[in-house]
Formats: sequence, structure tokens, C-alpha cells
Amino acid sequence: MSTRSGNKGKFVTRLRSKYRLVILNDETFQESFSLRLSRANVYTLFSILLVVLTALIFALVVFTPLKEYIPGYGDVGMRRDIVKLKVRADSLEMVATQQEAWINNVKNILSDNVDTISNKDNKGLSQYDTVSLDHVPEQDLALRQEIENEENYAGMFSNPASGAVEDLLVENLFPPVKGFITNQFEPAKQHYGIDIGAKEKEAVKSVLDGTVIMADYTAETGYVIVVQHAYNLVSFYKHNSVLLKKVGNFVKAGDAIAIIGNSGEMSTGPHLHFELWKDGLPVNPETYIVF
Repeated sequence: MSTRSGNKGKFVTRLRSKYRLVILNDETFQESFSLRLSRANVYTLFSILLVVLTALIFALVVFTPLKEYIPGYGDVGMRRDIVKLKVRADSLEMVATQQEAWINNVKNILSDNVDTISNKDNKGLSQYDTVSLDHVPEQDLALRQEIENEENYAGMFSNPASGAVEDLLVENLFPPVKGFITNQFEPAKQHYGIDIGAKEKEAVKSVLDGTVIMADYTAETGYVIVVQHAYNLVSFYKHNSVLLKKVGNFVKAGDAIAIIGNSGEMSTGPHLHFELWKDGLPVNPETYIVF
């Protein structure tokens, strides 16, 4: 015990022992600087410097962008962001694919390029190469006769003559809005439709069943909505204040598609500029619609 106490006393004495740090001029041996230190002072000073240096490094890492250069520091947040971006990219890709398919379908429909024959229907044609046509059952003959009668009956309504189309349109076209005509159809003056004055907030309605192929804003004609109908008929509704339908929406005759307004530089008051195009040419709406 006495030996341990003696060693401990000697260690404490060494820590408290004073030493002088002297800086001398090498040529004149004149004392330039001196400092009295003990081992305890040196240990304390280095400990404080170490703590301060550690605190500075920690602050630089936490409160500055330096932490981004530390491997593994931002992996958790980065991984979460990558997952979010991946999900969003997949969603955008799916939406883009659907929109591309929809646009292609609309183009095919508008160009009358629709394939009505499915490849699945042709799989079993080779199975009938050995069928004998010398004897046809009476049930098959009756079925064929019934189908031919149905086709003849349906032919009365499919691909009608030009006059029949005109009569059909006149009977079924719906007035787009209730009001009075302020400007007539004058293609010579590049006025390819009619202007219909009506009350504010009046609903603009589709004249026939169809699909919305445009719903946008232009500087000259304001909010415009365009509907593609059967028989190569397209209707335009311009200067609206609000559009109620989007591109791709199917509308029926009489459905509200917009609200009458005064939008666009060419508008001089609340009204509807209505155009009707058939086979790519403008026609007088008053020929087909009773206002």
C-alpha cells in the first residue's frame, strides 16, 4: 500500500512540477520568450484543443453541405427519393402510353382506318379445309337466311345516301344555345359560322353525339371546344367563358359542354360563334339546325 501511495504521490508531484519554456536568440543567447508550464497545464490545453477541434468538425459536417460527400451519410433520404422518382416515372410512362394509344385510336377513327377483323377469328380457318359443301344442313340454311335478312335490314340505315344524311341531320341536330343570330354565315368574308347572342352564363350544348377532339384557349377566339360527330361532321364552339368537357370525353346531343362568354380578341360581347364543318368544308348551320 505504501508503495502505491508513494507512486501516486510522485505522479501528482510530476504533474504539478513547473517547467519553463524559453526561446533564446541563437546568436546573442538573449531570452526572447518564456513560459512556465506544468504537465497538468499541457494535458489540459491539449484536451481543450481536441474538444474544440472535434466540435468544429461536427458542426461542419452537420450544418454545411460537406455531409453530402461522406459515404453512406445520405443513403436513407436518397433511397427514398429514388423510390419516389421511380414510381413517378413509371406512372408517367403508363400515362404516356395510354395517351399515345388513345391518340392513335382517334386518328384511325377520324381517317376511317379501323380494322374490324380480329386475328383471333382466323385461328380456326384451317380446320374447315376438309368440310364438305355438298350437303348443307337445313338449320344452317335457315341461320344464313336470317343473317342475310338482318344485314339487308341494317343496310337501310348504314351508309345512307347523301339526301338521307341531310334529312337525318336536320331532324337530330340540337341547337347549341338559346338566343338570336347576330351575324350570318358569310364564307366570302371568312366568317365560316354564325354568331348567336345569348344571356351570360347560358349553357352551350353539343348539337349531336360525338367526341371532344379539342378543348383549349386561343388568343383570337378565346376558349374553344370542338366535337367530332358521325358522317364526317365537326362542330366548333368559340368565345366561351368556361369549358366543361376535356379532350376525349364522349358527349350526347344536348349535353352542356361550355358556358357562353366573351373571351378572345375577336369577341365584342357575350355570344357564341358556332361553326359546322362537313367533309372538311364549312356549311351554313341554319341549313341543318332550326334556331
